[in-house]
Amino acid sequence: MPGHASDETADGLLRDRLPHSDQRISQLLDILWCNVWLVAGTRHDVPDVLNWNQVWGMGRAGAHGQLVVSPVGPTLVNVIAGTNVTLAVSFSGAPDPVVTWIMGVLPVVTWTLNSNEAPDIDINGKDVLRIEKDGSLTFVNVPLAYDGDYTVEMTKSGLGKALTSFTLKIFETFQNVTLNTKPDFAKEGSDVFTLHYSMLRGVVQHQVWFFNGREINNNSHYLMEQENLLILGPNRSDTGEYAVLLTNPFSKVTVRSNVAVRYGPDEPKLATHPPQTFYVSGESLNLTCQSDGFPQPTSVWTFGDKILTDSHEGVLSLPNVSASQGGVYVCTLLNEDTKEQREKTVTLRIYERPLNDPTCSVESLNNTRLLFHCGWMGGTPQAELSFPAISASSNGLGNFSVTLEASDSLNGKNTQCIAKHTLENRSCNITTRSPLKFVPSVRTEVDNDGKIVVTIQCLSAASPEAVVSWSRGGQAVSSGTTHHISRDTTLLTIRHINASYFLLQNYTCACSNPLGSHRREIQLQGPSISRSSLFPNQDRTIITLTWEVPNASVVTGFDIQMKGPQLQSNTPNATRTKAGSDGFRTIQRKTGLERKTDVFVLDPKSTYRFRIIPKARLTPGEPSGIHRIGPGDGLSGPAIAGIAAGIPCSLLFLLLLCCLIYLCVSYCKRKNNQTPYPVSRAVEKAKAAQPDKSPHILLAGGLKSPPDYNRLHQTPSERSVDLPMFVPPPPVRVATTV
Repeated sequence: MPGHASDETADGLLRDRLPHSDQRISQLLDILWCNVWLVAGTRHDVPDVLNWNQVWGMGRAGAHGQLVVSPVGPTLVNVIAGTNVTLAVSFSGAPDPVVTWIMGVLPVVTWTLNSNEAPDIDINGKDVLRIEKDGSLTFVNVPLAYDGDYTVEMTKSGLGKALTSFTLKIFETFQNVTLNTKPDFAKEGSDVFTLHYSMLRGVVQHQVWFFNGREINNNSHYLMEQENLLILGPNRSDTGEYAVLLTNPFSKVTVRSNVAVRYGPDEPKLATHPPQTFYVSGESLNLTCQSDGFPQPTSVWTFGDKILTDSHEGVLSLPNVSASQGGVYVCTLLNEDTKEQREKTVTLRIYERPLNDPTCSVESLNNTRLLFHCGWMGGTPQAELSFPAISASSNGLGNFSVTLEASDSLNGKNTQCIAKHTLENRSCNITTRSPLKFVPSVRTEVDNDGKIVVTIQCLSAASPEAVVSWSRGGQAVSSGTTHHISRDTTLLTIRHINASYFLLQNYTCACSNPLGSHRREIQLQGPSISRSSLFPNQDRTIITLTWEVPNASVVTGFDIQMKGPQLQSNTPNATRTKAGSDGFRTIQRKTGLERKTDVFVLDPKSTYRFRIIPKARLTPGEPSGIHRIGPGDGLSGPAIAGIAAGIPCSLLFLLLLCCLIYLCVSYCKRKNNQTPYPVSRAVEKAKAAQPDKSPHILLAGGLKSPPDYNRLHQTPSERSVDLPMFVPPPPVRVATTV
């Protein structure tokens, strides 16, 4: 209204100047302010009819700038679904405020009191919600969905906000309430058993569970949640009547259910009648098998793989038993509801002969005598045992032993034990033998203290078992800090921090029994490799190195070394290093027990060299041979030097060869130009006087004349003139004087 703000300012200034103790002047100001509101109400802001108390309250509230809204009646409202209910409120401090009703956090109705405009009601609640002129909210035929918390907010410009809250509980009367279980029955030992109530309609405000009339509370065995009662780990003591009492302000109901917990079968109880430790063939007896459970378990007797149908309620009758009926009988108890079953066995001893077969063995006594033993346990009566080849007069029952001095005649000899029983005779044999040849084995490792541990084993087949003695350099070895001999004496363990301690150490193991002995010497060697190989894959990108180690070599590990370019990376975009180290570098380290390794991601176009370095802890041994893979890496320096030196030598050799050929040719020519025979002067004269060019016919038979040898030695110019016929001289007889 006009002047309202200035009036409040003047009122505030006047009150600030008044003493705090002058309450009468403050009351007069309140009356004055009420009159102002009355005058303003006659114009347009105040309703036509207002009683004095409302005007006085509005005046005081307006004077202090406060809007107040309060509930009329209780804020917790219980109602039956389908009836009408009103959440009533009253307000003071301002006329015609804006009213907003909120359900939970969602506004459902908004209206300015006494406004000519229709209230803004949630579209889903137009048939249910009504707002009254005083701001109260009415529900028509309220359904269950409107159960919840409501808040009313009233606002007026310049006066802030006022609000109050209600809780609306909507109930239904109980109809058709039932109590069910899940699973269908309780089983002892299961995790949980649940009782659940359900109904056709009804809203529960309180529920109370009972067991055999006693109220149940939440604990480690019972857990109540919503419509369920959970029995955790049910057992047979949970059998009984369960009930639940459901109540709300308008109705209550109690439903009950009887629960029988299934359990068992418990541990079976077996008995024999008459009770005896054993039975003789031809006797009769009964076997009984019983156990507790609900429902009562059923029993089945089995013998071997056969189900015995002669049993009744757990009792099995065995009349006139025989030896074939002796053995293990199994009683199986089954609970038909829970499908749980238990088994228990009983062994019937029906004696007719000793069990199994007799056994023979031989032992060493002080490494000088032999103790022969024979046993055949069981039987009624016990079997009579003897060694006829050793002693014809001595024998025993059940277990029998005899001692004999060792001699060479017993080596490889088969000794028999005769086992005699009333119904059956049996025997067993034992062959005595001195220790056979054997090969010691050496194993090397490193213990947790960093010491090298070398274990030597000497094991020889012998009967009786051989005892192993150890020595080093002629001195007996005993267990101590460095050396340890196993309980069966077959293993010698040597521990030392320094690898050089083991080098060229000679150990001797001797396996002996009363019939003889056999010894072997072991000379420990430094780390070495006896043989190694390299195997590439088809693409030559992966190689496998294998190696072998001498039996007596002390090796705790291997360094795998490579010479060549760096290995390629598995990463597709990785940069490949073309050049590598000039020397070998270690790329892998293996334990002393390994004998092979794989090297991956090789470049098939590059050359690599590999070798294996055996090590005894930190001491390296001689490396293996070098294995190369790749297309080659060019000529070495010595090869180039050899080729350079060989070229001049080759040229000099060719020159000498040419000179030799020339000399040979010249020599042949000179030899061919010489006259092979002397020519007489008479012949020369005959050549000059003879004009006829035709050959001279020496024989009337038409034979040709001999060849002209002089013509062959003439030059081509000379051969153009016909040569005279050569007449060989007559043969000359030469006399030889002796």
